[in-house]
Amino acid sequence: MPLEIPEVIRRRLLEHLHHLYDPGVVPDVAERLASRLERFLADAAARSEVVRQPLSEKTAVLITYADQITEPAVAPLRTLADTAHRLLQERITHIHILPFFPYSSDDGFSVVNYEAVNPSHGTWDDVHHLAERFELMFDLVINHVSSQSRWFQGFLADEPEYRDYFITVPADADLSSVVRPRALPLLTEVETAAGPKKVWTTFSADQIDLNYANPEVLLRVLDILLKYVEHGARWVRLDAVAFLWKEIGDPCIHCLQTHHIVKLLRTALDAVAPGVLLITETNVPHDENIQYFGNGRNEAQMVYQFSLPPLVVDAFLEGSAASLRRWAQTLQPPPGDATFFNFLASHDGIGLRPVEGLIPQARIEAMAHQTLRNGGRVSYRLDPDGRKSAYELNISFIDVLCHPDGGETLDVQARKFLTAQAIMLGLAGVPGIYAHSLFGSRSWGEGVDKTGENRAINREKLNKQALLDELRDPTSLRSMIFGGYLKLLHTRAGAPAFHPQASQRIVHLDDRLFCILRDVPTRHRVLCLSNVSSEKVSVSLEESGIAEQLEGRLVDLLGSELEWTNTRGYSLTVRPYDTLWVTEATA
Repeated sequence: MPLEIPEVIRRRLLEHLHHLYDPGVVPDVAERLASRLERFLADAAARSEVVRQPLSEKTAVLITYADQITEPAVAPLRTLADTAHRLLQERITHIHILPFFPYSSDDGFSVVNYEAVNPSHGTWDDVHHLAERFELMFDLVINHVSSQSRWFQGFLADEPEYRDYFITVPADADLSSVVRPRALPLLTEVETAAGPKKVWTTFSADQIDLNYANPEVLLRVLDILLKYVEHGARWVRLDAVAFLWKEIGDPCIHCLQTHHIVKLLRTALDAVAPGVLLITETNVPHDENIQYFGNGRNEAQMVYQFSLPPLVVDAFLEGSAASLRRWAQTLQPPPGDATFFNFLASHDGIGLRPVEGLIPQARIEAMAHQTLRNGGRVSYRLDPDGRKSAYELNISFIDVLCHPDGGETLDVQARKFLTAQAIMLGLAGVPGIYAHSLFGSRSWGEGVDKTGENRAINREKLNKQALLDELRDPTSLRSMIFGGYLKLLHTRAGAPAFHPQASQRIVHLDDRLFCILRDVPTRHRVLCLSNVSSEKVSVSLEESGIAEQLEGRLVDLLGSELEWTNTRGYSLTVRPYDTLWVTEATA
């Protein structure tokens, strides 16, 4: 790789900078930016280049905290590496380590020091050790920084370097049009050496928003991104990226400048580390979310599929996949080489904004009521009219589907949960699997009581030995779910039709079934049928036209004996809360 930035890259960087800053400062900022990239290339010359691992049907991501699994006297990052290698080798290819830096709140998302590993988690050597067996995804938490960070402490001391690192707002500013993700104050008053000031705090008083109108902030963020690449990040998640740019009188979400910042970061990575992928985290309605693909080659390579989790929950609560099907039928293949990052659960809750307009408001409220009935919590945000509305369901994914004391057997609960996961695994894109879903965790209400934070309900830390003991017990829910999940992942990895960019057709056979036909022409074809109801469902493959595409003897990749309802073999039966991956027998 050449050690100078090509002229075409310089022109792209200049173009993006001109959308961000006054023309008079752009040449200097562009030169300093290019110098950083060239220093990175020079420093990396003695190392092997970052090689992009192509996405495939084998690609699967574990989402986990660095200290998700602990054991006495061992750094949690080491425990994570050992446990993942022991349990997940050849099932999981990538590990998304949630922020593992020193922090002051929000379980890591209020970063005190971007460039250090939290000593309670381990060291950079521990991160490198994990990277020897798995591709790693890091979080770039760049909308805000901790109030305890050196940057903000410098601002409070009125140090010249940090005076413009944060957004100060006059008392009479009209902020009524700002989109609010949470029902918390937008501004926080702080006492500085220059007097009291009100600073912008989108998410909490401890998370101070950065001021990207100051090019020094952008340059520092680029430094951090390159440092993460040096330390083994092969995918980078841009946390809360939709809120980066602020303008008084503007909604302050999805600003044109925000897109140019994402494009600039993509251009920089393409120049010096083209094997590194960007993923945008934007918990917003689908049409807004996919804007971050750009043209497929100039913004994020992946975006989170935020509409999927609440639609899957709705399908099981209603016993009908009709709304889920209608939405999925509208999905267009992402442009260029981009793809979706599919998930059902994460360290956050189940966002409800992404289903606005997709299901009736009464059904959104029904999901909130179900969450409360099943022991969960509901988080609220402020609407433009000042009223509060449900924003997020805080509950483990299995508990939103199955009441912990609701009378269903563990076998039924596990089957229902795994069928929900199979829907996610069957869709085009890359699957992201939260550790607590993989291990079948229930809600941790004690965590909410301890911290006062609703999201703590899905963030319990697990003792390694206790976890292994439960996984070895075939009668435990953890064991049933974990074993079933590994089977799904193993089966998916061996089927070319599940390649992230293989064609996808959503089929309507019965409202109680969610059906996907995945297809790699001339190579492999799979019909995925997931029953979201408590009823046995029989469907005619012949009437739907599917029989013409699935020729010969059919089998279920997951190993079930197919149940036919006539001798011609065209009417197939799916048990309650069950999944079939039907394909042509190879022999």
